[in-house]
Amino acid sequence: MSEAVALRIEGMTCTSCSDHVEQALKKVPGVRAVAVSYPNGRAEVETEPDVGSEPLIAAVTALGYRALAAGPSRKPLRLFDKARGWLDAGSQQERDGEHVLHVVVIGSGGAAMAGALKAIEQGARVTLIERGTIGGTCVNVGCVPSKIMIRAAHIAHLRQQSPFDDGISATPPAILRERLLAQQQTRVEELRHAKYENILDGNPAITVLHGEARLKNGQSLIVRMSDGGEREVAFDRCLIATGASPAIPPIPGLVDTPYWTSTDALASDIIPERLAVVGSSVVAVELAQAFARLGSQVTILARSTLFFREDPAIGEALTDAFRAEGIEVLEQTQASQVTHSDGEFVLTIPDGEVRADRLLVVTGRSPNTRGLNLDAAGVEVNQQGAIAIDQAMRTSAPHIYAAGDCTDQPQFVYVAAAAGTRAAINMTGGDATLDLTAMPAVVFTDPQVATVGSSEVDAHHDGIETDSRTLTLDNVPRALANFDTRGFIKLVIEEGSRRLIGVQAVAPEAGEFIQTAALAIRAGMTVEELADQLFPYLTMVEGLKLAAQTFRKDVKQLSCCAG
Repeated sequence: MSEAVALRIEGMTCTSCSDHVEQALKKVPGVRAVAVSYPNGRAEVETEPDVGSEPLIAAVTALGYRALAAGPSRKPLRLFDKARGWLDAGSQQERDGEHVLHVVVIGSGGAAMAGALKAIEQGARVTLIERGTIGGTCVNVGCVPSKIMIRAAHIAHLRQQSPFDDGISATPPAILRERLLAQQQTRVEELRHAKYENILDGNPAITVLHGEARLKNGQSLIVRMSDGGEREVAFDRCLIATGASPAIPPIPGLVDTPYWTSTDALASDIIPERLAVVGSSVVAVELAQAFARLGSQVTILARSTLFFREDPAIGEALTDAFRAEGIEVLEQTQASQVTHSDGEFVLTIPDGEVRADRLLVVTGRSPNTRGLNLDAAGVEVNQQGAIAIDQAMRTSAPHIYAAGDCTDQPQFVYVAAAAGTRAAINMTGGDATLDLTAMPAVVFTDPQVATVGSSEVDAHHDGIETDSRTLTLDNVPRALANFDTRGFIKLVIEEGSRRLIGVQAVAPEAGEFIQTAALAIRAGMTVEELADQLFPYLTMVEGLKLAAQTFRKDVKQLSCCAG
C-alpha cells in the first residue's frame, strides 16, 4: 500500500532545478518514486504510509525553494506517465506561443524592484538574485538613514541656534546618539519590510535567490548560493541592477587605517569630537553638516571647491553657510598621507596637517560590476566600470539590460527606479525611453542645493546661447519672514526662444520647489509665462516667479505680493 503526495514548488527556474528537487525527494526515508515538473512547478511523490508531507517540504526547502502541500492525487500515480505528460504539455505551451518570458533581475534595490514589479505586470515571471540585504543602498545605508540623521541634526541645530533666539531661549541639547541610531534603524527596518521584503514574499511570480550571480553567457548565469552550492539559471532577458559601493581614493596609508565610509558613519553610535571629511560632493557635505550639528568639530578637505562641477555660485554659497556654522572648509586641499596611531588620524596636507578622532572618506561611488563576468556575455563597460546603456537601458548584449548606479546614468534612486521600469517594459516587448533633460537633483544640506536642467556652462558647451538672472533670497518674502535669507535662485533661459532651460538654487527648502521648475522646463515654458503664473504667498516657491520677473523688471520696486 502506498500514498500519493503532491507538492507545489516555487523557485525552480530550469530543468536542472527539477533534477535537484527530484534527487532530494528520493533521499527522504519512505519515498518510493518521484516525478518533478519544472514547467508546472509541481512534484508528485509516492511514499510509504504515514510519511506525510512535512519531511518532503523540508527536503525541498533545504535546497532554497519553497514547497507547499497541494493535496493527494485522486488516481493511481503512474508517475512516469505523468512526467512524460508534463514534458509534453510544456512543449505544447511553447508550440502554442504561450511561453512565459523569464526575466532574471540581479539586485534588489530601487532599479531592481521597479524592474521586477513592472516585468510581472507585463506578464513575465521573475527570478530576483540578491547577494546581501534585500532593498539595496537607498533604504538600508543611503537615502533613508541619512535623511533621518540629517533631520535629527537639523532639530538639534534649531534648539541650539535659530534666527529667533532673541525671543525664544536657545538651549544646547543633549545628544543621545545611541537612541537616535536605534530610532533611525527601526524606521529603516520598517521600510525595508514594507516596501521590499513583504512585497517579494507576497508575490508568487517572483522567486528570490540569495547568492552572488555571475554571467555564464548571454542567456544564462551561475548563482553561488549564500547557503552553499551553485545553481545555473537560464533566462530570456536579464536586468543588471547591482548598484554601487563607496570608492576609496589611493591616498598613501589610508587603507591601513580604520577610516569610515558613509555606511560606517551612518551606522556608528558615536559622535566624534573631531571629524575630518575627505570629499566635496553630495554625501560628503550632507554628513559633514549633520555631524557638525550633532556636536563634532568638522574639517572638510576639498580637492577643488565644494560642488566644483556645478555653477561656482553653489559652492561659494554653501561654503559661506558652512563656515558660518563653524565647519572648516579647506579648498584646493588634498591629503598626501594618512596615518592612525593611539586613536588619532593624522592627514598630511600641503601646508601642515589635520588631526581627527574619526576620518570619513566620501569621494564618490564605484559601480558593482567586477564580479559579474560581464565579458562572458559581451556586456561593455566604460573606464570606471559602469555598464554602458542606451536610452532604452539596453546593454551591448542583445538580451541583457541594466539600470541604476551600476550604469553610466546619474546616481539617484528615482532615476534608477524609472530606468528599471522602462527596462522591464522594453524587455517584455515595449518601447520606452528615459529622458533626463529635466532631471531634478537635491542636496539635503541647510540651506539645500537644488538643480534642474542646464547650467550656463552646460548650455554653452551644447552651443546654446543663454541669458540668466540671479535672485538673492533677501528679495523673497518667505525668506524675509523666516529671518533666513541665505542663498539664491538662478534661472537660465535660451536666448531667442526665452524658454526656461535650467534652474540652480541654494535656499532653505530648495528641494521642495525644484520640481515646479522641472515641470516648467518640461512644458517648454518661457520665462515670461513662468512670471505670469499664480504662486501662493508666502511660500519659497514664489521665489521662482520673482526670479522670472527679474528678466523684465526690478522686483525691489514691487509690492511684496505684486502679480
